[in-house]
Amino acid sequence: MPATWSAGILPAIAGKSASMARRKLWIDDAMTTDVQSIAAAIRAGGVIAYPTEGVWGLGCDPENETAVERILSLKGRRREQGLVLLAANEAQLAPFIKPLPAAMARRIRAAWPGPVTWIVPAADGCPDWLTGGRNTLAVRVSAHPPARDLALAAGTALVSTSANRHDEKPARDVPSLRALFGNALDAVLEAPLGDAAGPSEIRNAETGKVLRAATTDRP
Repeated sequence: MPATWSAGILPAIAGKSASMARRKLWIDDAMTTDVQSIAAAIRAGGVIAYPTEGVWGLGCDPENETAVERILSLKGRRREQGLVLLAANEAQLAPFIKPLPAAMARRIRAAWPGPVTWIVPAADGCPDWLTGGRNTLAVRVSAHPPARDLALAAGTALVSTSANRHDEKPARDVPSLRALFGNALDAVLEAPLGDAAGPSEIRNAETGKVLRAATTDRP
């Protein structure tokens, strides 16, 4: 287990009331530091939560339409809005995107691995539950160890969408995650968030234009 994130999150809620401490919380059962068990849940079609660079994310196998639909339902998100894929390396994104022109690849690689999501041309046949029916796809190669390690263990890029109801603030701690989704998740990766203050920046890979600026103020 990577030493950079093995300390765990649950101590952060240890100071809650005695009555809460006595209750059997769903997240105690769902939460684990075992990346391989989370990866197995993903491969089995599960919906999981995992820490990203700045917020908790919901994830699944991007090629499993049923799992993706579960995430969209949990969030109240429309299918046509599309989703982000998070990967450990560029090779994991290759099945989902077209080969990138040299100038576009240089622009993207200057920011990767890191907390920048790029809108790139989607591969022919990329599922519309990922693209939202467009010819582009939002992708990111992460440098955050827990997220990167999970993608490697799962053997695929992961759906990565903020753990929130649509148009509401994303979860940045375990109690918020619990309040939002109760027992609706199959597994939760126990690990810390990264250093970012919020969701990743999104840029157009063709022009470099910032479509969503990175959050700089912490809640």
